[in-house]
Amino acid sequence: MAAPGKSRPTTIQTSKTRRHRRPRQARHPDARPYAFYCRYWVCSRDGGVVSISLSVVRVAIVGGGIGGMAAAVALWRQGIEAHVYEQAPRLKEVGAGVALHPNGVRMLRRLGLGEDVVRFGARWVDPQFRRFDGTLIAPWWSPGEGASIEIYGMHRADLLQMLLDRVPTAAIHPGSRCIAFSQDSKAASLEFENGSRITADVVVGADGIHSTLQRYVTRPSQPIPSGSVAYRGLIGAASVRWPAGQMRNFLGPGKHFLVFPVRSNTLLNYVGFVASGELTRESWSAPGDPDALRREFAGWDPTVQAILDEVQDCFWWGLYDREPLARWTTGRLTLLGDAAHPMLPHVGQGANQAIEDAVALATVLARADAASAPAALRAYEQVRRPHAARVQASSRANGARYDFARRNATVRDRELSSQARDRAWMWDFDAEAEARAALTR
Repeated sequence: MAAPGKSRPTTIQTSKTRRHRRPRQARHPDARPYAFYCRYWVCSRDGGVVSISLSVVRVAIVGGGIGGMAAAVALWRQGIEAHVYEQAPRLKEVGAGVALHPNGVRMLRRLGLGEDVVRFGARWVDPQFRRFDGTLIAPWWSPGEGASIEIYGMHRADLLQMLLDRVPTAAIHPGSRCIAFSQDSKAASLEFENGSRITADVVVGADGIHSTLQRYVTRPSQPIPSGSVAYRGLIGAASVRWPAGQMRNFLGPGKHFLVFPVRSNTLLNYVGFVASGELTRESWSAPGDPDALRREFAGWDPTVQAILDEVQDCFWWGLYDREPLARWTTGRLTLLGDAAHPMLPHVGQGANQAIEDAVALATVLARADAASAPAALRAYEQVRRPHAARVQASSRANGARYDFARRNATVRDRELSSQARDRAWMWDFDAEAEARAALTR
């Protein structure tokens, strides 16, 4: 695939193409061998040179966020040439945290990123629900459960950089705004705002909640106001002497305040969820008003007040819900991440589900060639769409549970005391194993 617009410094050098009648071992130990592939020498960002074998399936990923880059990492690891086309002039994330839950951590370990998660993340050691006055509602898990549950707080920029470092530089194309898609029985085509065009065997729409490619697959789901907005940002953990690994979710009538550390416990991520009857902008990064945030949580526990006293600027996030899409795939085009399943943040699964999508997609495409790619995409959807829809529904229900009015607090508190058990279906889900099983059905 040719890159649209200006060419970037090339870091992929092709040696001679070979045709093989017998299977050869692919780079990843779990990957199946291919009948046809070529040998590449990939120059990584740390200066190392790695030889890998690439299949003839060519994948174009539209969107260079966490989902798109996770897909690129997973595909390259399976020996599949994948190029990422991002509309922004450079790939970056907002200054905020993300929680990697056990299902997401498991997939990142499969991608060879486990050590980076431990190095740059902050593992939760004692997550708790507390009332707005600071009194304990319930821990997330019992003392015997915690040792086996891996949840890490990470800075979104750190997670994105981890993924970027695993993809060849020449396979990333910033400044590439996709404006049109077309396909026939043999290939798919993308057109970009600068007039460039590329062709691929598979196109992945990882272009977020306002996806350009979603409309080529199905009727887009309309945003439904959730009645809530969120203020979020980061402060220095040392400024409030925050204990390492401590996650707290303070719950009050109509609002809640979530806090957890990121970046090796040096920064503290906070999110204040408040009720709002106004129609708000659906944005991750609109500037927020720190004084308005402080007013919303005035009188809450002194721990919350100490955090808010340190806030100098924050982001403002209008929360909208959506019904699950009727389909994710048409021919050679499929959707991934927020483009496929935008969800409210109340089970912390947005990034985790996108990472699961990425691994499942790479797993099915590793067994495909250009001709069978559409069938592989249907298998991917078969695995991912029902599960993601269930997670969407769970997130919606959890948001209502967190913000119950005082008269329902007793019911809420009883339900919150079994979070680890209630989320086992989500945390134990193995997207890679499910994708492999789908190929045999």
